[in-house]
Formats: sequence, structure tokens, C-alpha cells
Amino acid sequence: MFLIIILIKLNSLFKKVCIASDHGGFNLKESIKDFLINKNISIIDLGTLKNKTVDYPDYAKKLAKRIKTKKSEVGILVCGSGTGMAISANKIKTIRAAVCYNAKSTRLSREHNNANIIALGARLTNKKMSLKLVIISLAAPENL
Repeated sequence: MFLIIILIKLNSLFKKVCIASDHGGFNLKESIKDFLINKNISIIDLGTLKNKTVDYPDYAKKLAKRIKTKKSEVGILVCGSGTGMAISANKIKTIRAAVCYNAKSTRLSREHNNANIIALGARLTNKKMSLKLVIISLAAPENL
């Protein structure tokens, strides 16, 4: 019941959530995207659109620039470890990308660091936990 209430509130909190991955995070990105779409949360998929080798910085920067220009409010990046995407995104001014690996790190990244992007590692975090971290991140109040 609690999760349903959170999902209803998420739909009204965020108008535009963008998501991107490299080839290592492609399958998890697709699962997250499908999950959020099924919960009526608007998603903008910035790629990659195939499970073929790509350069992760290209996708991290594309998503980060979208957040910087306020075309999207929050973002989700997925690669093998989450670290490469976070490092690349954080090179863009105003971006605060956090690698999230458990509930506490995710909640604190939003509440205390006002992270506007979470980075997940598809090789380190399973699908069930990743979906939980996405919901926690989107539901956590930001630290203004």
C-alpha cells in the first residue's frame, strides 16, 4: 500500500525523468523504464537504444546537459558500475550525480546532497534493488 501511495505522488512530483545507459546498463535501463512507464511516470530515454558497445561518457553528458538546461528535472544513469556515468555527468556544472547502491546511500544522496541524477551499476545491483533505489530517489525530499 505504501509503495502505491509513493508512486501516485511521484507522478505529480516529477514531470520529466530522463534515463540513459551504456551497453553494460542497457537491459537494466529498459527494465527501469518499463517499470516507471507502467506507473504512469513520464520517461525520456536518451539511449543507448541497442545492446551494442558505446562510449558511456556520451550518454552521461547528454543526460546531464538536459538536466542543466532544465528540460528534465531528474535523471537515472545506468552502466556496469555506475561510477563511470557519475564521473562523466559530474563534469557538467550544476550536476550532482551520485552512485547509489543501497537504500540509505540513495536516500541520503537526495536529502543531504540534493543529487539530481542517480547512477546505478547493472553489474553490481540486481533489478529488484535497482527499482527500489529509483523509487527511493524519486520519493526522497531534496535538500534545498
